[in-house]
Amino acid sequence: MLWSRLFIPTLRENPTEAEVVSHQLLLRAGYIRQLGAGIYNYLYLAQRSLLKIQEIVRQEMDRIGAQEFYLPALNPAEVWQESGRYDLMGDNMFRLKDRFGRPLCLGMTHEEVMTAIARGELRSYKQLPQIWYQIQTKFRDEPRPKSGLLRVRQFIMKDSYSFDLAPEGLDVSYEKHRVAYCRIFDRCGLDYVAVEAHSGAMGGSQSQEFMVATNAGEDYVVTCRQTGYSANLEKAVSRPVPPAAADPEGDLAPEEIHTPGQKTIDEVSAFLHVPPTSLMKSLVLVAGDTTYLAVLRGDHQLSETKFQSATGCSELRPAHPEEMRQLLGADAGSLGPVGVKGAKIIIDSALQGRRNMISGANRDDYHLRSVTPGEDFQAEFHDLRQVAEGDTEVETGAPLEILKTVEIGHIFKLGYKYSHSMGLNVLDHNGVETPVIMGSYGIGIERVLCAAVELFSDANGMSLPVSIAPFEVVLTPVKSTDATLREAADKLYAELKQAGVDVLYDDRDLSPGVKFKDADLIGVPFRVNIGKKLASGMVELVNRRTKEMAEVPVDGAAAAIQSAIAAARPATSH
Repeated sequence: MLWSRLFIPTLRENPTEAEVVSHQLLLRAGYIRQLGAGIYNYLYLAQRSLLKIQEIVRQEMDRIGAQEFYLPALNPAEVWQESGRYDLMGDNMFRLKDRFGRPLCLGMTHEEVMTAIARGELRSYKQLPQIWYQIQTKFRDEPRPKSGLLRVRQFIMKDSYSFDLAPEGLDVSYEKHRVAYCRIFDRCGLDYVAVEAHSGAMGGSQSQEFMVATNAGEDYVVTCRQTGYSANLEKAVSRPVPPAAADPEGDLAPEEIHTPGQKTIDEVSAFLHVPPTSLMKSLVLVAGDTTYLAVLRGDHQLSETKFQSATGCSELRPAHPEEMRQLLGADAGSLGPVGVKGAKIIIDSALQGRRNMISGANRDDYHLRSVTPGEDFQAEFHDLRQVAEGDTEVETGAPLEILKTVEIGHIFKLGYKYSHSMGLNVLDHNGVETPVIMGSYGIGIERVLCAAVELFSDANGMSLPVSIAPFEVVLTPVKSTDATLREAADKLYAELKQAGVDVLYDDRDLSPGVKFKDADLIGVPFRVNIGKKLASGMVELVNRRTKEMAEVPVDGAAAAIQSAIAAARPATSH
């Protein structure tokens, strides 16, 4: 393609509204333009990259025997009502009505629609297993769109769904997708980690997220470099940092202490001259008709996901101030587990074996010292806390890291959630009607591009992997009006096109500096400079990422460029 004929509206300065690197560079490089809050136009370069990502996804999905569908983005509400998610999705779902007043919604994902198709067509175990997928536009009424394409209201997703007769079949389908996802992200050139995750509104028994470490992300992942352990912060387990001070010895009875005006853990800690690790914090949570008191070490934070898993509660909320006072007789900051009635106490396992700690006394401006979990109050012990900096791995004691990440893919074992709610059954080998077990698997197409920009960029622009860059090489005669340079560039351009190289020919009548800056900005992996060295039969081949420059004979330049591209193409070990 000739650059002079393309629409690539580059910018020299970072737009003021762009905060993260990928948003800044995609705007500056002319990939995207904003239409509204969380709504973007994808221009020529973005479309080329996104189509390349989609093609990699298609190839790997087809490789595992998946069949591509294309389903409506506009869904009748009753399909979502059958599964129970129409209400569960709340304000995140775009809702509308047709001219007859019938309720509709825009699809956030397509479990319901795929299940409806399977319910109407699958009759026998002989038709299983099935893997169906699509690459489709999704919609989410994101309350706070930000970070460019990372948090938007309209986005492209690859979503696939597996249908099996038994859990053993689901295990196979799940593993096929795990391997396919690794191959996809390998081929897209990303540094990623697969982590244990929480299924959330999707439901199901097991899930994994594929995450890329970047400061632009909003998720946190716990990893161990020594052992390879990795999990989403919501689910990660660890061995906590030991208490900063030993517990007082002896079989002591709880004793009230006056702590006027001391509400927070830090305030009480300073007032009593003890570390936060010697205190217990008490949180009052309401789930349906049940009130819980969650008790943790003073310096630890509650993981709502772990709490939900421990209690079986899918939805919970903090108690209101008046509820706390009615139940415990005090305000937040003076609450504790001793003598509590009317609430179920659940305590974090990090407090198991601790003695003579400090808690709230359920009396404003008072605390209790010498409180021993399991003796002065009875409770169930569960892992409730989030992993914190300094924690170590449970089994080995190896150090853990907490990384900020962006999610690029997620795979779920849905189990029977949708089969049961929507009546998806087939006849088994014995002619008995049996529910189908399902899996769901998603990839955010734009997120793959954004993650690549976040990983591979510098002060001059993007350095995209060759497999997903809009072009593989940009051909740059340093002076387009020079007939000799132009003739050599035309010849090399024809040779590269003939060889199937995805080449951009910068034929613009601009200074070399402007051309080089634009090429660096838009992220093309290789640049060929045709300039004064042509007199000695040479051209320059520049690697965008490494900045390495090699002189190659013009007569063999096409072959050298192809070799460089092949060497840079991301490999997969899966």
